[in-house]
Amino acid sequence: MKFSKKLITWYLQNKREMPWRKTQNPYHIWLSEIILQQTRVAQGLPYYMSFISAFPTVFDLAKAKEEEVLKLWQGLGYYSRARNLHTTAIYIANDLKGVFPNTYKDLLHLKGVGDYTASAIASICFKEAVPVVDGNVYRVLSRFFGIDTPINSTKGVKQFKALAVELMDYDEPAEYNQAIMEFGALQCKPKSPNCNDCVLNDGCEALSQRKIELLPVKLKKITVKKRYFHYLVFYVGDAQTIIRQRKGNGIWKGLYEFPLIESSKFDINEISSYNEFKEVVSNKDYEIVPYKDEPVIHKLSHQHLYTMFYIIRVKALDKIKEPNKVVCIDDVYKYPVPTLLSNFIDSFFKK
Repeated sequence: MKFSKKLITWYLQNKREMPWRKTQNPYHIWLSEIILQQTRVAQGLPYYMSFISAFPTVFDLAKAKEEEVLKLWQGLGYYSRARNLHTTAIYIANDLKGVFPNTYKDLLHLKGVGDYTASAIASICFKEAVPVVDGNVYRVLSRFFGIDTPINSTKGVKQFKALAVELMDYDEPAEYNQAIMEFGALQCKPKSPNCNDCVLNDGCEALSQRKIELLPVKLKKITVKKRYFHYLVFYVGDAQTIIRQRKGNGIWKGLYEFPLIESSKFDINEISSYNEFKEVVSNKDYEIVPYKDEPVIHKLSHQHLYTMFYIIRVKALDKIKEPNKVVCIDDVYKYPVPTLLSNFIDSFFKK
C-alpha cells in the first residue's frame, strides 16, 4: 500500500478526538495551530477551549484588549504568539472583513503564520495539497527513509520539504497531513517507539539499521545565556504592591512584573542606591527581606533566569512615577504575568 494511504488508514483507526478536528472553520484551525506551536496537545487543549469560549469568532478576538489576550494566554509561554494572534485577528476582522485567506501563499502573509501553519490551514480548511512539516513529520520521514541530514540545517529543511511534497496525498491532503502529524505524536514517538506494532515497520530504514534512537539528527542548540533577576516586591500596608509593564522587544513584552533590577553583582545592602528603589521609597522607613535564600531558576529555551524576590515592607508610598503602577493585592491576579511571577504571586500573596 502507498505510504500516504497507510498513514491515513492508521489515522482513521487511531486518531485522538480533538475539537478542532470536528470543524473546517479556519478561525478554529488557525487558533489551534498557533496554540499548539511549541506546546503539547494536553497543555494546549484547555487554552484552546478557553479562547473559543471567550472569543467565539475572529471579530470577538479582534475587539479584545491585548492585555485580555495575554492574560488568557498566561502560562503557555512564547508570548509573541499571543501578540501576533491578536494583531492578525484585528487585520482579518477589519481589513479582510472576517474572511481568512484561502491559499497557502496568501496565508503566509498573516503575522505569526509560517510555512507549517499556512500548510495546515490551507490543507485542512481549503483542501489545498501542501504538506506540513513539523517536528513529528521530521521524525517520521527521517526514520522511515534513514535520513541523517540535520533537521534544523538549511540543507535539511529543503531536503525534508522536498520529500514531503513528493509524498503528499493530493486526493486527501487534510487527512494525510493530520495523519502524519498524529503518527509522529502517538506511534513514532521521540523515545522508545513501539516499532513492533507499526504499520510502516516493513519499510523503515531506521528500524532495519537499528538507528531509531539516532534519528532524526539535530544540530546542537545555541549556548544558553544566564541572566540574574532581582525583583523588588513592595508590600504597602499589607494591601498594595507595585507592578510595571515590560516594554521593548525582549522576553515577556506586554506582560507585567514587579520593579526589576537585572545584575549579576547585586548587593542587597546597596538596594537603596538603585533607581527602581528610589522611585518608590525616598525615606529609610522600610524593611527588606529576601523571600528565599536561594534563587529560583526559571528555564526558557535560550535563557536561564536566576531570580531573587525581595519583600520590601513600607507603611506608605511617596509619589509614584510611571511606569510604576500601584495595585491592590487582590487585583494583582488580574494582570497578565510570566509563569515565573505567577508562581511567586500564588505562593506569597495567597498565604
